[in-house]
Parts: sequence; structure tokens; C-alpha cells
Amino acid sequence: MRSWGTRDVLDTPLVQPGLAAEISADTSIDRGGLYRHPIRYVRLRLDASMEDVPQFGGGPATAAG
Repeated sequence: MRSWGTRDVLDTPLVQPGLAAEISADTSIDRGGLYRHPIRYVRLRLDASMEDVPQFGGGPATAAG
């Protein structure tokens, strides 16, 4: 797998999700079709289980803070 502007092969370990985290994301896309800003970790959500978190591509639902 290649990404982040490098030609090196990146090691991508697969993980089993067990904890929910809150993130901050900006959906701005530049003229090249790339996201303009990285996703930022906000906090661990110990009050939420994995069943409370919508799956990626699961529709327009958003998680409430």
C-alpha cells in the first residue's frame, strides 16, 4: 500500500475495533481532489460502544456529541 506522498511501501496492520474515539474532520477538498486537512483525534469515548457508532459508508447519519 502506498500513500501520504511516499513511494515506500507502508506497513498497514489490520486491527479489530474495540473502542470508540471522537475525531474532528474537515471535508474541504482541494483542486486536485485531495482532502485539505488531516483528521484529528479529539478524545476517547468511553461512554459509547462500537454498536453506537455508525459504520463508514452507512449513510448520512452522524454521531451526536
